[in-house]
Amino acid sequence: MTVFPPAPTRVVPPFSGGERAAVEAWLEFHRATLLAKCAGLTPGQLGERALPESALSLRGLLRHLTDVERYWFTRVVAGREAPTVYWTDEEDAEFAGVGAEGDDPVSAVPAELAAFTAEVEASRAIAAGQGSLDDLSAGVRYGEQVTLRWVYLHMIEEYARHNGHADLLRERIDGATGD
Repeated sequence: MTVFPPAPTRVVPPFSGGERAAVEAWLEFHRATLLAKCAGLTPGQLGERALPESALSLRGLLRHLTDVERYWFTRVVAGREAPTVYWTDEEDAEFAGVGAEGDDPVSAVPAELAAFTAEVEASRAIAAGQGSLDDLSAGVRYGEQVTLRWVYLHMIEEYARHNGHADLLRERIDGATGD
């Protein structure tokens, strides 16, 4: 039985230091938290939904955050055209597509983890190429450029919200709780 890899070590963000180090550390903490919530589960468990009528699953969260990383760092910060990985014109397709007929979670989950990991690495590289948190994005959101600071803070919020969902999903799946 294939299981999701062990969780990466989560590093508690520093209690002092500069703003950039703080926002980078908090984003890394939340990225690791998502992977910790998935760790040790089978592909089938990762696809279990919160409720039968809900599309929300850990697999769906992983897929969603893959596209969130690509959108904010590649498309907005870097201003590069890049196709979505899972998003379609159908709202929440990255959630709804999980477990669809013909979906083989045993082969899909490793590819989904690889896609997430690749997007996180690309995001880190793009952010590292920015000189300051005040740098404006090359791309736009709703016709506006945003600062790197804004993107970091939004990403922290995005992960924190979805990690709350992941907490509840994980507890429902196997009773595991924790931060």
